[in-house]
Amino acid sequence: MKVFSALLCLALLIVADPALATQTHGEPEGLVVHQIAHLFFLLSMGTLAYWIQARGLSRQRAWRLIRYAAIMLMVWNTDAFLAHLLDEQTRLIAVHHVDSFHLSIVPRPGFKFLVPFYYLVKLDHLFCVPALIFLYLGLRALLNDTSNEIKDSGAS
Repeated sequence: MKVFSALLCLALLIVADPALATQTHGEPEGLVVHQIAHLFFLLSMGTLAYWIQARGLSRQRAWRLIRYAAIMLMVWNTDAFLAHLLDEQTRLIAVHHVDSFHLSIVPRPGFKFLVPFYYLVKLDHLFCVPALIFLYLGLRALLNDTSNEIKDSGAS
């Protein structure tokens, strides 16, 4: 049974479509709603980061890590918003598949300066992954702090 499960998983991996880092959306409603969601998430994370700092919670390690996560998620949302803008709304950049391992980034005439910027915004995982690590560490620290407080209150 284990061999069958392993072979099934391997077969599904082989036939799976590629999962691209920045997904495209249906025109125009899907993209507009998605872009609005990025802006709303950006505003929400900004509000969270502000209130953690304003209320003095960032003196505690757990809340400081959660604030770092919120800031990194703000950067990620900005990055993803710009990637969608360049990919699907401005049409200043076209991406052509050369082969399975190579892409060609072709700018419109006069917009060659956007190619390195476009390449960088497509690396959004460089912001999202650290943000999720900060969030995990912050939540884990909150859990540990709470567990310690419960143990301390039960011992007294």
